[in-house]
Amino acid sequence: MATTIPQSILEKLTNVTMPRHVSLAAPQQTLELDGFRIPVYHSDALVVGSGAAGLRAAVELKRRKVDVLVATQTLFWGTSACSGSDKQTLHTASTSFKGDNFTALASAIGAGGAMDADTAYVESVGSVEAFIGLKSIGLPLPEDRYGAVLRYQTDHDEVGRATSCGPRTSRLMVKVLAEEAVLLKVPFVDHATAVRLLTEGEGAQRRVAGLLAIVKGARSEDNPWGLCLMRSPNVVLAAGGPGELFRDSVYPKRCFGSLGLALEAGIATVNLTEHQFGIGTRRDEFPWNLSGTYVQSMPYIYSVDEHGQEHNFLARYYRTTRELASNIFRKGYQWPIHATRMLDFGSSLVDLAIYNESQAGRTILMDFNRNPLPVPGDEPFALGNLDEDVYHYLRNNDACLELPIARLQRMNPLAIELYKHHGHDLTTQPLPFNVNHQHMNGGIAVDTWGHSSLNGCYAVGEAAGTHGVTRPGGAALNAGQVFGLRCAKHIAATTREASEALFETQTTELLRQIQRDSQRPEALSIESVRDEIQQRMSERAGFVCDAALVPEALQAARRLNQRIAQYGVAIDHPNKAAFSLQWRHMALASEALLVALDAYIAKGGGSRGARMLCSNAGDVVPHTREGELSAFRFLSEKPEHRQEQLQVSWHNGEFSVETRPLRTLDDLSTIFFEKNWPAFLTDEIYQG
Repeated sequence: MATTIPQSILEKLTNVTMPRHVSLAAPQQTLELDGFRIPVYHSDALVVGSGAAGLRAAVELKRRKVDVLVATQTLFWGTSACSGSDKQTLHTASTSFKGDNFTALASAIGAGGAMDADTAYVESVGSVEAFIGLKSIGLPLPEDRYGAVLRYQTDHDEVGRATSCGPRTSRLMVKVLAEEAVLLKVPFVDHATAVRLLTEGEGAQRRVAGLLAIVKGARSEDNPWGLCLMRSPNVVLAAGGPGELFRDSVYPKRCFGSLGLALEAGIATVNLTEHQFGIGTRRDEFPWNLSGTYVQSMPYIYSVDEHGQEHNFLARYYRTTRELASNIFRKGYQWPIHATRMLDFGSSLVDLAIYNESQAGRTILMDFNRNPLPVPGDEPFALGNLDEDVYHYLRNNDACLELPIARLQRMNPLAIELYKHHGHDLTTQPLPFNVNHQHMNGGIAVDTWGHSSLNGCYAVGEAAGTHGVTRPGGAALNAGQVFGLRCAKHIAATTREASEALFETQTTELLRQIQRDSQRPEALSIESVRDEIQQRMSERAGFVCDAALVPEALQAARRLNQRIAQYGVAIDHPNKAAFSLQWRHMALASEALLVALDAYIAKGGGSRGARMLCSNAGDVVPHTREGELSAFRFLSEKPEHRQEQLQVSWHNGEFSVETRPLRTLDDLSTIFFEKNWPAFLTDEIYQG
């Protein structure tokens, strides 16, 4: 008999509060420039962002007695704290009775291709320490009565290495790490937006020296924008992904990430063509991924046209009611769109059908009080008439119940509680949703310690391009924890002296740019830049992508950056300075992504991961019960492209693209205790 979870427990796991009092850092000196007074902060390590990955880096640095400072746009806010799914997944090595094999886990992490083998192995091995570290500070990961962590299967996961604390897993991760940071007295600068990396030296000797930030609390008569200088020989970029790139997005608003910031500094990026797209509730309401039990409960998915008429549109795509319902269910663990799953009546055909309906101007909804309606001429929905894998899952979870809402209540009552907490009652109201951009798999290129191409600068979490084309669901949370820990170890073991310079030239240059953008009537408005970028990215670089239109989109993105360079982005009030600079970064990131996509297509690249590259020359075409979808004929992926990565960099006002082979993993059979212990004792493992 199923155990009823008390309401108090549901509320505790849904309404997750953050620490209210943290140690606030104070500037150590003031830099006077052109009549302006600029506060200056000093630290041995500077972490940008206070999400799960950034906090893990900060906590581990502090534990190693490194003088660390955290600069964050909004304290304990962002995708980690505000995003999730039905039972948001943390994917690590299995600690269930089945045990695990690190090389097998590494193979699963990198199975989609375009992922370095050493990175996959590092994420695999490091998952145990990262996982135990979270448990030891209070993350409530579920166990059975023997102490084994409860597991389930997620997307791109054939074994079942996933676990969860419920929809708020990553927020709970932020909470326990934030509490640990408070306990360790990690200092923070809140409402701080990193706007320019500071560097010194040339060529191979070039290194990071800190950054310039706009800090709300630093605004004054002699510094109306709140510009601050943060000096540090080690900078960890952990500000998340570029959520503002796409109009159709499930990211919380104001998620800009640090991709554009890194590109502007000449840092190499990788795999910018790779993303995750999937169904989720709309950004203007409560953005949330509709994976897992939301769709495993098999609600009725339908559309409503401008006249209020309902359309059972999925019935036009699938051949039988059984096939339709079973593929709605499979969206639970095949949530990210995958081009190949649009073929052979697979689960991503659901997403393509939703895309078509939304293009027709219809609203898409799921109703948990109705079962899927039948395909015309076929039998009605029945629990006894589902594919074997679907029926067994429901039976094993005691969820063979009459209605979707009852099945959802049985499998995951937290999923209902979450929407109720945000003003939407799934027990009485249908839920509007759409296909959205959800995650950037590419990003800043890093080595196995999270170190970027700029000496002293690291990237962790979604800022880092450690993923390949696909990844198991929840592997991103694991990667952020593993690399947060590893970069802290690397910083603590490698000595870099702080620069004595105060960077007057670079600070003055930015001050003058801000002054120009505050005064020029011809400067582009933030709104026009935003709308142009988001429309172009959603319509020309979304999961449905016409390969022939990408060069034109790239040229338009290039022209936008040229206009920005010429006219600036308007700052019509001092408090808009950070947004102006962030949208400059987004324009640069948008062009970089299109540069990578254009180069990939020019190399003969095909559809892979979340993006289908449509072309009249395509060799495959999705089919529906009514015939082929010829408008979505697409190019197949070439296997050889799985063995390489596209690296994009910005230098001297131009982008360059390089193809590089994947890094391999050394022969692990040559590693032995006595032989390799000295390398650990002498910190040799951190070199090279």
